[in-house]
Amino acid sequence: MAFRDVNARRHIGLQQLSSLASAGRTLLGPMKSCKFIVDESTNQSTLICSAVRLIESLDLTSAAGQLLNEAIQAQNKEFKTGMSTLLFLTGAWSNAVLECLQQNVPVSAIVSVMSEGLNSCCERVQCLQVSIHDVNKELCSSSVGPNTFTSKTCQIGRDSLLNPQSFLYFQKDISAPEEVIPINSCSHQEDDCNFNKCLVSPLAGFGSVTSHVKPAGDKSTSVISGSGVVTSSCKKQKLTYSRYFSTLGESHFSSQQGNFQGYLSGQSADPCECYGLGHLAMTLSHGNQTSMKLLQSIVAYQQERAECSGSSQFKIAEIVTCCLLGLPESYSCISPGFVTLVSPEQATVIQYFEDKALRILLMDGDLTERYRHLGFNRPCNVRTILEHPSLQEGRAGDLWLSSTLDILISFEVNLVLVKGNVCENLMERCIANSILVIGSVTGDVLSAFGEVTSSQPVTYLTQLNAACVGSGAQVELWKACDGRAMDLGELVPVRIKAQGIPLLTAVLTTTVASKMELIEDQFWTLVYRLHHALNDKKVFLGGGAVELLCLSHIQMLAEQPLQPANKDAMKEFHNPWLAASATEYKSVVLQALASGWKQYLSVVMCNTAKAASELEACTSVDHHLKKAADCGSPSAYILKEFRRGDLLRGGSGPFADHGEGLKVYDNVTAKTEAWRRALDLVLLVLQTDAEIITGPKRNQLLNSHVSSEFMFL
Repeated sequence: MAFRDVNARRHIGLQQLSSLASAGRTLLGPMKSCKFIVDESTNQSTLICSAVRLIESLDLTSAAGQLLNEAIQAQNKEFKTGMSTLLFLTGAWSNAVLECLQQNVPVSAIVSVMSEGLNSCCERVQCLQVSIHDVNKELCSSSVGPNTFTSKTCQIGRDSLLNPQSFLYFQKDISAPEEVIPINSCSHQEDDCNFNKCLVSPLAGFGSVTSHVKPAGDKSTSVISGSGVVTSSCKKQKLTYSRYFSTLGESHFSSQQGNFQGYLSGQSADPCECYGLGHLAMTLSHGNQTSMKLLQSIVAYQQERAECSGSSQFKIAEIVTCCLLGLPESYSCISPGFVTLVSPEQATVIQYFEDKALRILLMDGDLTERYRHLGFNRPCNVRTILEHPSLQEGRAGDLWLSSTLDILISFEVNLVLVKGNVCENLMERCIANSILVIGSVTGDVLSAFGEVTSSQPVTYLTQLNAACVGSGAQVELWKACDGRAMDLGELVPVRIKAQGIPLLTAVLTTTVASKMELIEDQFWTLVYRLHHALNDKKVFLGGGAVELLCLSHIQMLAEQPLQPANKDAMKEFHNPWLAASATEYKSVVLQALASGWKQYLSVVMCNTAKAASELEACTSVDHHLKKAADCGSPSAYILKEFRRGDLLRGGSGPFADHGEGLKVYDNVTAKTEAWRRALDLVLLVLQTDAEIITGPKRNQLLNSHVSSEFMFL
């Protein structure tokens, strides 16, 4: 065991935090730069573009590094966003605290002043929160105003749809070789719920905007196909950009439009809701066009289903992903039902099942002989001689396989969805008997199929009875947008569906293996941004507005030192016993805290090419700070610049091509929690005055160049 004093003037733990955080500078902001993490021992590498993947890929041997990993994992588990902000501010504030230590500022003063300073910032920036209702109203009203920004936003949607790289769509049923698939009449409860009926292949002619003709008498809303964006009814302009929906074929298309129209442009209690939710996803996307269009399609579909059920909640539990490696990214789409990957042997069984209603069984555990549920207690008076017999040699294993298969056959089960693992030998026997078994299915998927097929999940097959087996499921080989079934070598994508199932699968495709994880992370980040925005019922102004106000507010506090004799002056800092030190060092500590915000803004501007260097970025930030101070109300100045689109604006960025039209918003709770976690971590490490190392590293430490720093116990 070794003991080391770490709370020296150059704090070792803070230096480690700063060093680790510096690796993630390029991950900050909407235009992230990917990194290759290389393992020197194996020469293997992985591509990452998020703070979570960065920290997971690093060998974190230090205590500070492990604490940083825990903080980032906690943020990721709860919010799925804000991890890069947490990582950067951890490094920036670690450097700031180190500077305070160099100036002999007491630790107690640093902790008190920084904590109260951040609390004051969180209260101050509440004026930059905008309710979701107000955001939707603004988007809806500005979409029809002749002199407002969203006229350009509509052009944004049009341009992005004409871009083959960002043309996203719903997965269609391949019923004809034509580019335009006929729309068949179906009820609202039918398979796919009317939403995959008339789509254009992106390979046929670069995705185009289609004008959906509304049924007679319906004047509520209109829709731009493919984007899930619904516009106000007062804009009655018909879009005729698509050669697929020209005047020649308009009558045929219009006659079949009724069912499909209801999907994307259903009525809402608030006429702005359907329009605003799709555009809210756009403003939260921070330039991620691919994920944005997928999410807009999901939002539009769930909006239609919500009108039937009377609920308008965005249901994240009804969304799953399936990653297909080997297809171009333009093949990414939203497919109704559950899309997953199976072996080629299982795919042969599916060919016999197409267009047939299957009897389905759901299992919420493993389908193995040795599986026992959580909390299972073995009998105390039983002695185990052999717990895991070989299934190939032992008769006990063969008996379990035979009995399990007999149960499935006796109940005429065709499809088994298993939450956990599946015994390989049982899988082979099931394939031979035309029974499809799919393992590693999430609980949300099981619940979705249970609701629509009347199937009840069981833990063990011995619990199975006729009431537990559902019916009405269908399975088919998943087909790409051009109508071809995909065989990706070792795995084959299949689609499992049922009448009225709300489940949607985001099929994510790429030809680059190292990008697959990145694409999936980006999609889920945007999904959770929208989810948290709706839960918070409010969003922050984005684009650096909140951080700029924090910086302005902290600098204002730093320029107004507290008077020790004035008790009321301590209202910003509520610790009377620290009054003397807090007063003496308040300005220094607050300036250090402000330096973190300034570095944050500068790096974001550099990463988005809004500034050629950090010096230029700092100059731009100082310019805005001066104008905000001269204005007298920094929040009013920032709000005005945000509405004009001139806040920290430069020549490039994720939406640079779209001009001033698109506003950017951020999550409220996720952002403030990232700030708090970053500062809490820095202050925790700061207050750690000793490091006790246990384990078999004594000799290694004795022979190291830092052995003099340790006291061996």
